[in-house]
Amino acid sequence: MLPHHIWPDTATISAGRLQIGGCDAQALAAAHGTPLYVFDEATLRRAMRAYLAAFRRQGLPFGVHYAAKALLTTALAQLVAQEGLGLDVVSGAELLVARRAGVPMAQIHFHGNARSDAELERAVAWGVGAVVVDTLDELERLATLTAGRAQPQGLMLRVAPGIEARTHRYIATGDADSKFGLPPEALDAAAQRIRASAGLRFLGLHAHIGSQLFDLERLGATVAVLVRLAARLRTRHGLTTEELSPGGGLGTPSLAEETAPDLEAYAATLSASLRQHCAAHALPLPRLTVEPGRSIVARAGVALYTVMGRKLAADGSIRYLYVDGGMADNLRPALYHARYTALLANRASAPPGPPVAVAGRYCESGDVLLRDVRLPPAHPGDLLAVATAGAYTLSMASTYNLVPRPAAVLVAAGRARLIQRRETEADVLARDVPL
Repeated sequence: MLPHHIWPDTATISAGRLQIGGCDAQALAAAHGTPLYVFDEATLRRAMRAYLAAFRRQGLPFGVHYAAKALLTTALAQLVAQEGLGLDVVSGAELLVARRAGVPMAQIHFHGNARSDAELERAVAWGVGAVVVDTLDELERLATLTAGRAQPQGLMLRVAPGIEARTHRYIATGDADSKFGLPPEALDAAAQRIRASAGLRFLGLHAHIGSQLFDLERLGATVAVLVRLAARLRTRHGLTTEELSPGGGLGTPSLAEETAPDLEAYAATLSASLRQHCAAHALPLPRLTVEPGRSIVARAGVALYTVMGRKLAADGSIRYLYVDGGMADNLRPALYHARYTALLANRASAPPGPPVAVAGRYCESGDVLLRDVRLPPAHPGDLLAVATAGAYTLSMASTYNLVPRPAAVLVAAGRARLIQRRETEADVLARDVPL
């Protein structure tokens, strides 16, 4: 029995082999090669619907925007649009994918701390719902760009709320020293520039304190800070906050002993904090927008690798398994010391042996996907499946050592559809210009 808080909803073991979405993992690897990323459509859709349902039950105006940085393909953006979610993008190319997928531009928030003029021009020309402004310099550029427009461009101000998230420091983004967000003392200057800009329309405030968050109290505190700042903007500058976003970042477990956050408690905590603090400041309730990414896509994705070789100790025990992927398709273990759960997809029912490490093919000592994982004694040709591999893997993938990036398939009801083809050596070399 697979623990479905870390494996896709449809993942099962049949005759000792892993099945996802009614598809046999070994058959998928044979058809598409490895490394291969397999995404379960049912898990994706259920996660999106669960967010909508949890916030709908709170009885507040709300929005759920999928955070594209976790993973974005045209097919995934199409699912987002079909399920009625909005989308958060952070580059011109992500915005292009959203348009290609048919995501309504009004349902898009465009984030970023160093966007080019061309990216901002595209966002304005295409009518994105909100440009989320991170710096006074960018606010000035946006004001210049939108001057004279008949239809003002909506914007939100991202602030650094000064709340320390209990997470890895590389994915903590809400403290005062973070690279992201305006310091609260800069809001007065921002408000004055917005009031003087006919081409801009103030929509509200945004913050994001980090990723892999399991502490709901700190998320509630983020809402409290944003409401306090909204009250200050109204009192000092007459600006009305129509939308308030505490960002996303809700954590996803990757080990069987970990517990998934309670989505109902998450929605209730944010909503209760918003109601309480808006009442205290006599503010009308704004639209509450959350931005889940990892918690929608991580568990839906399984990475498949072929075991290529082993490193044996003097006593004949296996110290390392070598697989045909690694840090170029999943940087998280090397960057964040992220931990994962794995099994042998072709021998999933076999008893486990002593703990081993699973290392990738890349020329870095840090290229170790799993440490001290208990698997059946493996041999070259076995198929390794890594759970909760959907988020920040392919989206951060590289061509290190000039190795092409993996393919991705979407599975449902026994059918696999290619949603990202495997990169070829010709693709990798296409940018390389000889003398």
